[in-house]
Amino acid sequence: MVTLSAPSATGVRIAGDMYQWQLAWQGCVTVVRDTAVRPSNPVVAVGVELDNAGNLDDVVLHRATPPHTYAQVKYAVDSSSPVNEAYLLKLSDSGGPSILKKIARTWRQLTANGTPVDLALISNRAPDPCDPLVSLRDSRTQLLMPKAGQQGLRSEKGVARQRWATNADLSEAELRDLLEVLRFDLARDPTHLHDHLQLLMLAAGLRSDDPAIYAGADWVARQVRDGQRMLTLTAITEAIDSLQLRAGPTRAVVSIATLKPDPVAEEADYAIDWVDRFDGASAYSKRRPQAPATWAQLQEEIEAAPNRLPPGTTAVAVTGSLRLAPAFLTGSAFRMVTGADLAVLQRGQVWSSVEPYDAALTPAQAEYEIGQGPDLAVAIAVATNPTDDILQFLREHQVPVSRLLVLRPPGGAKDNSVPSAAVANALAIGIRDTLRRASRGAPRIHLFQAGPMGLALLLGHRWNRLRPTVVYEDVATERIYEKAFTIDA
Repeated sequence: MVTLSAPSATGVRIAGDMYQWQLAWQGCVTVVRDTAVRPSNPVVAVGVELDNAGNLDDVVLHRATPPHTYAQVKYAVDSSSPVNEAYLLKLSDSGGPSILKKIARTWRQLTANGTPVDLALISNRAPDPCDPLVSLRDSRTQLLMPKAGQQGLRSEKGVARQRWATNADLSEAELRDLLEVLRFDLARDPTHLHDHLQLLMLAAGLRSDDPAIYAGADWVARQVRDGQRMLTLTAITEAIDSLQLRAGPTRAVVSIATLKPDPVAEEADYAIDWVDRFDGASAYSKRRPQAPATWAQLQEEIEAAPNRLPPGTTAVAVTGSLRLAPAFLTGSAFRMVTGADLAVLQRGQVWSSVEPYDAALTPAQAEYEIGQGPDLAVAIAVATNPTDDILQFLREHQVPVSRLLVLRPPGGAKDNSVPSAAVANALAIGIRDTLRRASRGAPRIHLFQAGPMGLALLLGHRWNRLRPTVVYEDVATERIYEKAFTIDA
């Protein structure tokens, strides 16, 4: 492992600038998508280091009607200094006002005529879990309120509020009003920002690879250097065309988070947040709903997704964190026969259901006799071969199947056996066509999967003219697998 030396002052400045330019480009992408999907109050332009925005001028999102969003961007090279009272109330290195006092001054200036505002402190610094006020930040709204406003003046919160108010030259009532609109968008490290931007560009119908992201951020930097601080739809559209960033249709966003929060959930047209309803302390250990939540409830919410999108929607981007059974169910909810075009990011690539391919890829097969009933068990062995575990599960739990059919890519099961969307689509069709023949006469299919999430989504998308299917999830317990969903096919 290569040990990196500490970055130079120039390196830190360049990294901070790139962080800000990417945030501004994210705003530009939002302008493009909002123009296409027409939300109730779209972002119509982006300001960068804008005049008359005080200390919250780094990135400004102008909406059709207020509140506009005014953001201060603070980049740090490491995590040694979290966001807490000491950080917010500290005088600047030159002895000038603190960060909080500058924000308070700008808030007063922007709201002097009664105009509502949305303010944000955006940083890759983490919130201090021990700070009496910052630790109360709501991860959903990014606000310290209402919890920071609770309890009296003599409480720990009340004493901290007084220190903040005194530092910012505000009354406590004014501080509460400020904290009602000041979002603490924290722990947004460059990787998080990159992933968010990549997903948003996918939804906007733009290329979402690294060169496309850097091209957009570099364009923002050039505009700022040339003195162009207000980036309009016309300028953004011309830049997208000149940089050759268009890649497909603007997509509705369906966000389904079961393992970790989805960075684009706020921009989604339909969002399902089950992170706190799945059992496990980390994204790696979350594999099943935690009582009283059930698989049936999750199925109901996923299958409702098509009806929650704007009428006439066909192009859909699926974002979030899904294991294989929910991914398969999501694909089946937007089945190809309905005219849907699904897309998902798989290891940085866009896997779209309309990606062309030369011919269906017929999977290699292996068959194992079970003799416990009339149904058919099917294992999709792509990333690894789960045959032994499935055989053990079927026999121990007397699943009523006659045989287990194991399907794998022609080159065998390995983690890179499906390198692209074209191969994934070709293999999904090959698996479906193979099972149409193999499942004749079987009342049901029992489906087990070991492969990329994107393949599970595309396979569910094409799962038609087959038998009713029971989809299992690997729950990493003594049972090995658990019945998750039953779908009509």
